[in-house]
Amino acid sequence: MDLVPVGVVHVGADRRVTVANAAAHALLGKGDGRLPGRTVMEAFLDARLEAALDAVPVGGSATAELRVGATVGAGEPRLLAVRATRAAPEDLVVILEDVTELRRLQQIRTEFVDNLSHELRTPLSTVTLLAETLAREAETAEVPARMRERIARIEEETGHLAQMVNEMLDLARIEGGSQLRLEDHVDLGRLAATSAERLRMFAERSGVTLVTDVADGLPTVHGDRERLGQVIVNLVHNAVKFSPDGGEVLVRVRALDGAVEVAVIDHGIGIARADRARIFERFYKVDRARARGGGTGLGLSIARHVVEGHGGTIRVESRDGAGSTFLVTLPVESPAVGPAAEAQEEGMA
Repeated sequence: MDLVPVGVVHVGADRRVTVANAAAHALLGKGDGRLPGRTVMEAFLDARLEAALDAVPVGGSATAELRVGATVGAGEPRLLAVRATRAAPEDLVVILEDVTELRRLQQIRTEFVDNLSHELRTPLSTVTLLAETLAREAETAEVPARMRERIARIEEETGHLAQMVNEMLDLARIEGGSQLRLEDHVDLGRLAATSAERLRMFAERSGVTLVTDVADGLPTVHGDRERLGQVIVNLVHNAVKFSPDGGEVLVRVRALDGAVEVAVIDHGIGIARADRARIFERFYKVDRARARGGGTGLGLSIARHVVEGHGGTIRVESRDGAGSTFLVTLPVESPAVGPAAEAQEEGMA
C-alpha cells in the first residue's frame, strides 16, 4: 500500500482506522504510524466528513473534498478529494488524493474565461447593433441582392459569437461555484410550453413542426425557473437544428413517481454511440456538417450542470440516423414547501 501514490485508509470496527498507508499519513499531516487506532473524527478533524462517511451505505460509495492544514514542508492548506466505499458494515475504504493544484488551475481557467467573456461582450454588442441597423436599412435602400445576403450573414455570425460568449460566461459562473436560485415553484409543463414557443419561429424557418404534450395536474418543482427554462430552450434548439426539413420535434412533460420528466424528442440524424458517451462534455460537438447553423458545444454541458444542481438527471437515448430523445428528470418539491402550503400559511397569518 505504501507504493500507491494516493492515500488509502481502512476504517473498521468502532469507526476506527485499522490501516493507513504512508501517503495518507503525509496528506493528513500525521506522523508515520499515527493513524491506526484513531477514530474517523481524530483522523480527519472534520465533522461534516465524518457524517458523510457514516452515511455511506453497504455496497455504496460517496465523494467529498477535505481542506487540511499545512503539511510538512508546505505553507498553504491542501485540498483533498475523498472517495469512500463500504463493502460491509465494518469495512470502509477511504481514498485520498491531493487536488490542490488541479483546483487552482480550474480557478485560473474560470477566471480567464470570465474575464475574456466580459471583455468581448462590449465590442460584440456594438457589432450586433451595427449589423442590425445595416440589415434594416438594406430592406428599404437600393442595395444589390448579394450585398443583402452578406449583411444577413454578418448578422447571423455575430449572433453566433454573442451566443458563444454568453454560454462561456454561464459555464464559467456555474463551474466557479455560482449558486442556483432554488427559490421558485416551477410548473415544468407551463415552462416547457413557453420555452418551446420562444423557438417556434426558428423551427418554422427550418421547416420543422414543434409539438408540446403536457400532462394535466403536474406537481411543481422547487428550483431556478430561468435556468430550467434555459435547459429546455437548449434541448429544443438542438432538436430543431438536427431535424430534417418537414420533421417534427415533440416536447413532452409527464409526472413520474416523485419526479417530473421533460422529454425532447426528434426524428433527426441521431447520435452515434461514440458521441453519446461524451455529448455532455464542454465544447464537445457532433458532426457539425449535418446540422443547421453553428454551436459552441457548451449548451448540453450547461444543461447537465443546471439539472444536477437541482438534484435531477439528464440523459439521452438515441440511435445513429433514427432520432434522439433527451430526458430531464427533476424531483418534485415537498408539499410542505409548495405553493399550497404558502397560501395556507398566508391565510393563517
